[in-house]
Parts: sequence; structure tokens; C-alpha cells
Amino acid sequence: MTHRPTEEPLRAVRPHPVDSWSGPPPEPREVDPAVLSALLRRHGWLRRGGAPGRYGRWTPPGPGGGTSLLVPESRAFPDSEDLLGEALLALSRSGSPSAREVLVSLAVPSDEIRWWHDVPAGPAGAASWVVEDRLRTAARRMLLAAALAARARAGYHGARHRRSAASSLENVLVGSAADGRLAAFVPVAGGRPVAVRLHQALYAAREAIDYQRATGGMDAFDAAVEAGVSHELTEALVALVRGTEGARVAVEWAPAAGVPEGCAPSAEPVEFSPGDLPVLREAGARYLREEPAVPVRITGAVVRLRRSGPRGEGTVRLRVLAGAEVPNVRITLDEEGYRIAGHAHLVGLPVRVQGRLESRGGFRRLTGAHGVVPVQVDDAERDRLMKALQENAGMAAFFEEACGGDSGDRED
Repeated sequence: MTHRPTEEPLRAVRPHPVDSWSGPPPEPREVDPAVLSALLRRHGWLRRGGAPGRYGRWTPPGPGGGTSLLVPESRAFPDSEDLLGEALLALSRSGSPSAREVLVSLAVPSDEIRWWHDVPAGPAGAASWVVEDRLRTAARRMLLAAALAARARAGYHGARHRRSAASSLENVLVGSAADGRLAAFVPVAGGRPVAVRLHQALYAAREAIDYQRATGGMDAFDAAVEAGVSHELTEALVALVRGTEGARVAVEWAPAAGVPEGCAPSAEPVEFSPGDLPVLREAGARYLREEPAVPVRITGAVVRLRRSGPRGEGTVRLRVLAGAEVPNVRITLDEEGYRIAGHAHLVGLPVRVQGRLESRGGFRRLTGAHGVVPVQVDDAERDRLMKALQENAGMAAFFEEACGGDSGDRED
């Protein structure tokens, strides 16, 4: 007998990480003058005079200058808050992209991640839609790779930890791509581990590439896993560099939060070139090939059953409730195990099963499955577990699909 339960409801796909920020400028009393000055300098504003020790006059980047700002150096003088208020209002009215980015960093203290790629410009210096979309896709994949590495070190993550990694990127703000660059603002509250991991992983990847190109050995990529380098990161770097004349990535720390422990206060962008692509592809394939299977004991809800005849083994798909950081797994069960899974589904109970999560296929397949038993839970607990799964399903699906998940990760 072939049995297919009713199809699951369509899952809502969450939007991209916030592509814009709109809101009133921060209140002057909430702004540290030193932080504002540091952000202006970071975003290309130039200090052109002012009263030393009292305030500085800042002009925006680019030709033609524009409205200048008077920014106090401290709150020691009576007019400091008034000057801050005027500066913030001028920034909110400015058409300069740098002004908007300064306001974002003030409103939400964030570590800034920037991507540049060098591509031939179109008419009047404009970039094509395809080029800009490719940059955004590569950046999303890189952020997801860093979020995965912040949860566990692995040469290949596959489907593991994708739900929690995606949720950690929920509040990332993304600025508009311009002049071959893209900026992401990762809130310090909750997002700093992602920025730190990406910072360390980029330098480790650069060093491993240089080592391979100098010696021919891939050993440095083994050690780089501890810094956060993975198949997912190498694939993101390939997507960033492919079709360009070179690319750079920089991580800059939020002035209001200071420099995280173990990181340099100021670092140059990490550069990658088309000549790095063969090494990156080889490293990615090596990570994919060598990541070992993982022994697990999984509790999950049966969502699909399939076999070719009325008897014998069959394939079961479980939506994972506990035991592994993957959304679902596919299992081949013997006749007895298949029968138990079918009965559990009919009465609305999850099952528990032991086996090995295979890296092949993205850690979506459980092999050597045995010990299939139904798990008794009360109605309230069963409803809670299933509600949590439904809430997370859309987010996980978006990041897996939009970030270019590996073709080996897919399943029917």
C-alpha cells in the first residue's frame, strides 16, 4: 500500500533582510558626539576646521561638498545638544547615501560589513541589475555562512543549524548597492558573534588560499575550519568573485560598542581575485567530500510515507522536533519500522529513531535507522511543537533558497 498524507500547507516566505531603514533621527540626548564623529569619518566625511576642543565642521564626501555639519566634540558646553540636534536633522534631510548610513548606525548600534566587486561599469557608471543582484546574493550567502559558523564549526553545514542561523540574521539592515559596493548593518545586540566569525573566517580563508598557491598544499583549509571557513563560505566567495576583476570584504566595528576581544581595532578589506577561484572551488569540494556522518537520535513528526508495494521497506520523511539541527530528514525503514511510523502518523504521535545523518545530501538523510518507537506526548505539547515548526519553516526555506543552497541539499 502506498500512503501519502495530506499535503502540507504552503509556507510563508519571509522577506529579505531589511533593505532600508526609515524612521526619525535619534534624539540628541541619545547620541555620543565622539561616536557621531567616528561614523562621519568612517563614511567619508571630512573635517574642515572648527573650534579646536569644542566642535568640528564636517563636509560630506564627493564632489561639490554639500551642507556641512557642526558636531561638538563633547557635551561639556551648553550648546552641545543644540548642535547635535541640528546635525542630526541635517543628516536626515541630506540626499547623501553616507548620511543615511550614519543615521542607521546611530539608531541601531551595528557592526558594518561591506562588499565591493570590480566590474566594468555601464553607461554613466551605472551597474546592471544582474551585477547588483549577484552582489546581494553573494552577500546573503556569506552572512548565512558566518551565522552557521557562529553556531558550530564544520567544513560542511548542509541543512544543520539553518533555522537558528537564519533567525540570527532577522534584524540585519542592508543598504543600497552603489558604485560596486553593498553595506550590511549587523546589530551588536545579538548579531556581533556573526560579524566576529565572518571577520576571522575571511582572514583565515585568505591565508589558506595564499598557502595553497605558494606550496600546493590544502592543509591550511583544515585548520581554517576552526576560524569559521566552510564549504558554504567558499561557495559564497566564489559567487562574489566570479565574473568580476576582484572583490573585497571589510568588517568595521560599531564605535559605540568598541572592538570585540581578539579582533584588530581597524583592518583593511580582505581581497579576493579571479586567480583564487580554482583554490576556493577545490576547498569547497574537499569540505563537502570529507565532512563525516553524525550519529543522532531524532524525534520527529511523520509528514510523508512512501513505498512501492503493500509490503517491504519504505521511505519516511520526518519533520525534526528534537535531536538534530535540521528541519527534516528522509529515512528508509524496514517493514516493521515503516508500519510503526505509519501508525504513529495516523494517531498524531511523533516517533523516535536512531541512525547516522549523512553529509551526502546536506545531512537530510538518516542511514542505518533502527529502534523506531512512537513518542507519547500530551496534546498541548504536541500542538506547541508543531506550531514552533510552522513558525520557523518559512524563514528557513527563504535563507536556504535565496542564499543558493547546494544542489545536493535538495530532496523530493
